[in-house]
Amino acid sequence: MIQKLKKYQFLFEELVKRDFKKKYKRTVLGMAWSLLSPLLMLLVMRLVFTQFFGATMEHYTTYLFCGNLIFACFSESTGLGMTSLLENADIFSKVNVPKYLFLLSKNIQGLINFGLTLCVFFLFCVLDGITFTWKLILLVYPVCCLILFNIGVGLILSALFMFFRDIQYLWSVFTQLLMYMSAIFYTIDHYSYAVQCLFLANPIYLFIRYFRKIVIDATIPTVWFHLLMAADVVIVLALGCWMYKKYNHKFLYYI
Repeated sequence: MIQKLKKYQFLFEELVKRDFKKKYKRTVLGMAWSLLSPLLMLLVMRLVFTQFFGATMEHYTTYLFCGNLIFACFSESTGLGMTSLLENADIFSKVNVPKYLFLLSKNIQGLINFGLTLCVFFLFCVLDGITFTWKLILLVYPVCCLILFNIGVGLILSALFMFFRDIQYLWSVFTQLLMYMSAIFYTIDHYSYAVQCLFLANPIYLFIRYFRKIVIDATIPTVWFHLLMAADVVIVLALGCWMYKKYNHKFLYYI
C-alpha cells in the first residue's frame, strides 16, 4: 500500500486539496468552521446537559469535550468516507487507480479538522484546571487507533454504498443511536457492572474512555483495555480491506 501511495502521490495530494477547497468554498469563515462547529455543539450540549448530568461532576466541560471530540471525528470521517467511491466514479471508471485513495483523502480532511479541534481541547483543559502529566503522550495510541478504525469503517461503508444507497440513511440513524450509547454527556458509574461491561462492546466508547482516563484521571488504562481497542481496529480494518479486494471489479457496474 505504501508503494502505491508513493506511485500515486500526486493524485492523492490533488484529491486532498480538492476536497479541502470544496468544503469551504463560498464560506465567509472558511477553515474557522472546523473549530466553530464542534465548539458550538459543545456549548449547546453543556447548556442542555449540565443541570442533569454535570451539576456534581468535576471537570464536566472537559468530560463532555472528550466525548464530543472523538465522536465528531468518527462521524465526520465515516460520513465523508461512505460516499468517497461514488463521488469519484468519474476518475476510477476511466483510470485504473487504487480506489482506497479516495477514502484516504477524505480521512485526511477529517484528520485535519480533528487536529485543529484537539488544540482547542487542550486549551479548554487548561481553563478547566486540568493538570497535564507525561501520560498525555499516551493519547497517541487511541488517536492512531481511531484513525485506523475510521478508515476500516469507511472502507466497509463506501463498498456497501456502491451497492445499496439506503446505507446513507441507515447510517445516519445508527450514528444518532451510537451517540447516545457512547456516554458522551453522562457517566455510566451508576449502572451495574454487567451493563458497564456492555458499554465496552462499543469501540467509540473505548476511545472516549481512554481520553478521559488520561486527561482527567491521569491514569493509564489496563493492558486488556489496550488489547480490546486494538482488536476492534484489526477486525474492522481487515473486514474493510477484504470487501475492497473482493468487490473491487464490481464497483464499476454500480456507478
